[in-house]
Amino acid sequence: MKDKLETKLREAGQSVSRPDNFIRTGVIFFHRVVFVWLMLTLVATNHAQERAMVSLMQDKTNGGAAPSASVPRASSGITLDGALTESDWAQAAPIGDIIQREPKPGEAATEQTIVKLLHDDQNLYIGAVCYDSEPDRIIGTEMARDGDLSADDRVEIIIDTFHDRRNAFYFATNPLGALVDALVIENGQVNRDWNAIWYVRAQKFDKGWSAEFSIPFKSLSFNRGSRTWGFNFSRSIKRKLEEGRWAAARLDVRFFQVSEAGEIHGLDDARQGRGLDVRPYVSGKWTRDHISDNSDADAKAGVDIFYNITPSLKWTSTINTDFAETEVDNRQINLTRFPLFFPEKRSFFLENAGVFNFSNTGSELLPFFSRRIGLLAGREVPILFGTKLTGKVDRFDIGILGARTRETDFIDAKNFFVARVKRNLFEQSYLGGIYTEGDPARPTSSRTFGADLRLATSRFLGGERNFQIDAFAIKTANEGIEDKDLAYGFSVNYPNDLWEAQLGWRQVGERFRPALGFVPRPGVRRLNLGLEFKPRPRNFLNVRQMFHELFFNRFTRLDTRRVESWRLFTAPVNWTFNSGDRVEFNYVSQFERLFAPFEIADGVVIPAGDYRFTRWRAEFGTSSKRKVKVDGTWWLGSFYSGHSDEVEVEVQFKLAPHFQMSLETEQTFARLKEGNFVARVFSLRANYSVSPFLTFFNLIQYDNESRDLGWQSRVRWILRPGNEVFIVFNQGWLRHQDGSFRSARTGLAGKLQYTFRF
Repeated sequence: MKDKLETKLREAGQSVSRPDNFIRTGVIFFHRVVFVWLMLTLVATNHAQERAMVSLMQDKTNGGAAPSASVPRASSGITLDGALTESDWAQAAPIGDIIQREPKPGEAATEQTIVKLLHDDQNLYIGAVCYDSEPDRIIGTEMARDGDLSADDRVEIIIDTFHDRRNAFYFATNPLGALVDALVIENGQVNRDWNAIWYVRAQKFDKGWSAEFSIPFKSLSFNRGSRTWGFNFSRSIKRKLEEGRWAAARLDVRFFQVSEAGEIHGLDDARQGRGLDVRPYVSGKWTRDHISDNSDADAKAGVDIFYNITPSLKWTSTINTDFAETEVDNRQINLTRFPLFFPEKRSFFLENAGVFNFSNTGSELLPFFSRRIGLLAGREVPILFGTKLTGKVDRFDIGILGARTRETDFIDAKNFFVARVKRNLFEQSYLGGIYTEGDPARPTSSRTFGADLRLATSRFLGGERNFQIDAFAIKTANEGIEDKDLAYGFSVNYPNDLWEAQLGWRQVGERFRPALGFVPRPGVRRLNLGLEFKPRPRNFLNVRQMFHELFFNRFTRLDTRRVESWRLFTAPVNWTFNSGDRVEFNYVSQFERLFAPFEIADGVVIPAGDYRFTRWRAEFGTSSKRKVKVDGTWWLGSFYSGHSDEVEVEVQFKLAPHFQMSLETEQTFARLKEGNFVARVFSLRANYSVSPFLTFFNLIQYDNESRDLGWQSRVRWILRPGNEVFIVFNQGWLRHQDGSFRSARTGLAGKLQYTFRF
């Protein structure tokens, strides 16, 4: 929850000089509640910890060796229909048992799963038969490409083709045959926006459901002749909240921990052919500005080229780049003093983007942020061409990117360059460097140099526990700036199922400005601490797991050497039940020192000074397995010189297997001495999938800051993976003072892309 909380509106409160007796009473009561609940938790979880120790001892008794399996060659053709009826499937041996990870680690799965592997000259085949004693209760609601399968029964696969125990390809599907893929980077980071050309079919039968994957070797990177690949398989049964795995069925191991995967053998004859994909496209766009009564239309063509220089090194180029199919950003109202972060959504920059990831800095400090290229102050800058080289050379991961933008009426043509290299150390560690050059906004030159180190293990102190240390240093070189341009820091993480702890420290210079990066808060020194106790009680109010959380962040200004802000977040109650429902209660204490007046809303200016706030939160969420899912959050308490309430409600409705809809609202009601204001954001999503290859997406958003109502409707038609048609319609309305909405702009775009494989 902490990542979500850090991106929320800044909770605030009353001045330090105005104590509130109610808050004092609440704090005393809160401490007593924490003490009582911790005592109850320790008692309730005693049996659960004993059971976990038994499971661990059983695992050690079995030798602790990762499972392995061979991949036989198919002697005849495989027809991809979701049913494993060919003779090759009948002759292939299952890879082994699927063992529970949740809710009872180490025990046999409650439903049988049979997994088999095959290969031929061009493809790796994975077949899964998922038996179910209650087939009418199988859950499948998502069809869209790269949809969220967390609410469905599903099977997931990771394939570590280099067997480097840190990077992998991820594939997943559900009983409806949805295509979901991703890249796993550095033993746990996931790039879900990566798309490959592959195929899957699923079907239900009277005893469960089955899935059949066909993954072309042309879509994978690997070392030619490698005899061993990493592999893992997971099956989730949503109604039981049960997960079973082939390898590493332990609570402390997340599925994306590639280091804990099993092994498969027999793919040393895998070939990629020429390894060349050429994907030309044509697109057209029409827009109309109703305010100025102007219209514009244009059409263009371009091409994307993908070439495997070696089976492990890919060159990707795009000419006359077009992003007509990209989804609009989610609306946000900024009630903080710092810029908001919007993720990258453009396909060229998302392809193999993980190789450019840097250290463990999150979105608060990025030496390279691809949205700086081709976007400037919310306006699009056309990209003439882009090229990048990504992959592995021996024990080195490399990424090189170059791009050139066109000249426009508001900015000159620009060149950009990014280089990233990592030297793999031991099993899960690395030493890396990064270099960027180019400034999208200024005519002056700008460069950034950085280095990072990660030391990680899943065998900390000889046990089966995760531990990680990260350190980094970055320097920017901008014309006219000679000092105070460094950023450096470190973090220590202990991410495990029962206990999770973190410590981080960093310093960002006042003049640190990576022109191709993202730094919302320069000129500060930050300290963050975190501790989570996450027991799994047995027979205690039907609770699956408790999350007792404590996080502390402090920012100190470098120029004044004074604390600028700090925040203490606690979660004495954060319970997930065996039903999948959850409840949470939080107490947050926060301090803000304003060195200058801050306009938080139109006409509402908070004067400089010290402010101390106390915030309370109540939150609940129903299980995602339900047809109707409801999530609600209520923040209340002091806010700068007064008080505020923040209410968030999201309702999701699923009419399986084709229709999904969600309505979400975020509203803040602030009552301050300087004035009152209300901030509102509404969004409605309504998606209809005809099949896993044809989906209609609709997103309607409104916020009362811009007074803009926007509707985007997108159609994605996958003729077959790699060959796609996109149609995108945009409509915007502005709300006037009389409350009426008037049309402001209309847009229609279409794009056809077709992939030729050699």
